[in-house]
Amino acid sequence: MGGERVAENTNLAYNEQNEGIAIDYEKGVKNPLLINRRYVGRRERIGYLLNDVSGSFNIDKYKDRFIYDIVLLDFDFLAIFGLFSGLWDVLNDTFIGVIVDRTRTRWGKFKPYILLGKIPLTLIGLWYWFMPVLFSDTAANYAPKLIFYAIFTVICETAGTFTAIAGTGFMSTITPDPLERTSLITMAKLFSGLVGEKLPELAFGLLLDLVNNQVLQWNRTNLFIGFGIFTAVVGCAMSFYFICVTKERVSQSIEKPSVIQGLKAILNNRPILLYTLSEFLAGFAVSKSRINYYIDVLGSATYQTIVGIPASPISTISYAFIAPLRKKLSTKAIWILEDVWTDACWMMVFGIGSIGGMKKGLYKKKWVMLPLMAVEEMLEMCVYGLRNVIPDEILNEAMDYCEWKNGYRAEAMTGVARDLVKKLQGIAMGSIQNFIMKRIGYVQGLSIGTQADSTKWWIFAMGTGIPVITGALGIIPKFFHNLNGKKRDQMYHELFARREAMRNAVENAKDAEEVERLAKAQINKEYY
Repeated sequence: MGGERVAENTNLAYNEQNEGIAIDYEKGVKNPLLINRRYVGRRERIGYLLNDVSGSFNIDKYKDRFIYDIVLLDFDFLAIFGLFSGLWDVLNDTFIGVIVDRTRTRWGKFKPYILLGKIPLTLIGLWYWFMPVLFSDTAANYAPKLIFYAIFTVICETAGTFTAIAGTGFMSTITPDPLERTSLITMAKLFSGLVGEKLPELAFGLLLDLVNNQVLQWNRTNLFIGFGIFTAVVGCAMSFYFICVTKERVSQSIEKPSVIQGLKAILNNRPILLYTLSEFLAGFAVSKSRINYYIDVLGSATYQTIVGIPASPISTISYAFIAPLRKKLSTKAIWILEDVWTDACWMMVFGIGSIGGMKKGLYKKKWVMLPLMAVEEMLEMCVYGLRNVIPDEILNEAMDYCEWKNGYRAEAMTGVARDLVKKLQGIAMGSIQNFIMKRIGYVQGLSIGTQADSTKWWIFAMGTGIPVITGALGIIPKFFHNLNGKKRDQMYHELFARREAMRNAVENAKDAEEVERLAKAQINKEYY
C-alpha cells in the first residue's frame, strides 16, 4: 500500500469505489520532523510545568513511616490485604480502560475524567491523613481501623484508576509533534528540579528529625497530618490548572475501537511489549525506601538531604547531556546506559558498606557512609536527565506506533495492559516485602537507631544492593528496542500524512454516510 512508503508531500482523496483513504504523495504536508512548529501555547506550557511539579510535591517517601509508626497497621494485615486490594485493582483496570478508550466528547477522550475526578479524589484522599486522629491510641490489629483502611483504599484505588489511566493518555495527545513533546518533557523536568519540586519532602525530613531528637517539642502525628494535607491541596491546584488550560490535539479515530481491537493494539505494539517486559523483570527487585536506612541506621532523615546537596547542580546540568548523546547514540543505547550506570553506583555503595559484616559493617559508620553516599549521588545524577526524559519519550512514541500500525490509538488499554502486569507483580512483591520486614526483625514504634544489628543490615541492603541484584533482568528487553533512526522517521512521515489526509477528507465529506465510510476506512487502516 502507498501508506507504507515514506511521504514528504501528501494530500488525500476519498475513493468511494475502493472505500479507502488515498494518499497523494505529490501534494500536502512536509516532513513533520523538519517543521519547527509550536502547538502548545504559553499558558499550557506553564500548566505543563506546574503539573510536573505537582507529581512530586508530596511526602509520599514517608508514607511507610506514617503507616508503620503513626497509624500502626500490622505487617501481616498489610501483606494479606495487599493481595486482595491488588486483585481488585487489576480487575477494575480492565473495564475502566475499555470505557476510557471508547470515550468521545467535545472536551476530548481523556480530559473529562481528569477534570471531573481530580478535586473529589483529593478531598476523599485527605481522610488518609486523619487516620491517626480517628484511631488514636489503638493497637496495630485493631479491627475497626483495619476495616476503615481497607474500605478507604479500595474506594481511592477505584476512583484513582480513572484519573490515572486518563492522565497517562492525555499527556501523549497534547501535541502531535514528537520534537515539541520531547522539548516539553525536558523543560518540565528541568524546571521541576530548579524550583525545588521536592521541597516539601526535604522540609518535612528536617522537621521530623528535629521532632524525633526532641529539639522541637511538636507532636509528630500533627506534623504528618499538616504536611500531608498541605501538599495534597497545593498539588491538586497545580495539576487542576494544567487540565483546565490544556487540550488534546492528537485526533482519535472517529469510530471507537472494539475490545478486540484494543487487545490487538497491545499485542502488535513491540515497543510497548518490550517496555512492559523490562518493567516486569525489574519489578522483582526486593526493596524498601532508603529513607528507612537514613532514619533507622544512621539516625537522621536529614542526612539524605545533606548528601544530595553536592549532586544538585549536576542533576540540572545532566539535561545538557541529552542532545549530544542523542547525536552519537540511539534511544536504545541511552536507555541501557542509564540503567547500567545507576546500578553500578549502588552496587559500589553496597559493596563498601558491607565490609565488616552485620555487626561491625561500615554501613553503620557515618564518617564512611555520608561521603560515600554523596559521591554516589553525584555520579548517579550524571544520568538524571536521561532517566527523566528517555522513558517518557519511548512511551509516547509507542502510542504513536500504535496509531501507525493499526490506524487508531488505544492509550487507555495499552496503559491498562502495562499496569496489569505491574500490579499483578506488585501484589505479590508488596506482600513479600511486608512479610520480609517482619521476618528481619523490624519492630514498629521503636526509638530511632534501636533496631537490632541484623535488622539494620537488611534495611541497608534493601535500599542499595539487593534491589539491583533482584531486578537485574530488567535490562535484557532493552537490547531489543528497535524504534530508532529511519524507522522512527518513516513512522512520523506517514502519520502526519494520514492525519492530514483524514482531516481533508472529513472536511470535504458530502454527508454523514460518507463520514461513516471514512471512519471505517480509518480504523481498518485502509490507505493506498
